[in-house]
Amino acid sequence: MQVEIRKQIVDRVLARRGKLHLFESLDPKRTALLVIDMQNAFVAPGAPMEVPAARAIVAPINRLAAELRKRGVTVIWISHRNAKDGSDWAGFFDAFIAPGRRADAAAALSAGSDLQKLFPELAVAKGDLRLAKNRYSAFIKNDFEQKLKQRGIDTLLIAGTKTNVCVECTARDAMMLDYKVIVLSDCTAALSDDEQRATLENVIQQFGDVLTADQALALL
Repeated sequence: MQVEIRKQIVDRVLARRGKLHLFESLDPKRTALLVIDMQNAFVAPGAPMEVPAARAIVAPINRLAAELRKRGVTVIWISHRNAKDGSDWAGFFDAFIAPGRRADAAAALSAGSDLQKLFPELAVAKGDLRLAKNRYSAFIKNDFEQKLKQRGIDTLLIAGTKTNVCVECTARDAMMLDYKVIVLSDCTAALSDDEQRATLENVIQQFGDVLTADQALALL
């Protein structure tokens, strides 16, 4: 999705910190690309939780991941996965999903479901990591941070969907855990331009940087 951060936000960032972008260079060995929730349930046409714009970021994500691997950057595919009945996150399924849709929604994101699998057009390489989460943020209720620390990773490039939900929650938690955070504006997708822009403006003001894939590559 191509949306512009508004001029008043850019001006606010410049007045506050004296520069728009945070980083002059990045260490490939300490950087990871996180690709969040690019699963059939969100990406496939007609899927129950479809984000139509997510299909447009498949090719950019594949291109970026291929270039990052050449530089020694770790590529991590993070997928939502919950119990078939949704009981491991009742606070979501019981409150935010209508009763008549709960069973189907939970089953769609359970292990073994075709909808829970990564969208087939994504180019996953043998050396990539595959991790599961069952909250919006990738840092909640799993060993994700431990795996990052084991690899000496301190910088996260974040791609995937939805920008204003799982991408943003992960970016916020990462910043507050002292990771360097970059949300990739052309490798993320939301249900609307307004939601996409809201997250990009939140992130660049408070939680990290916002760059295109090519801008991120230029730093590595």
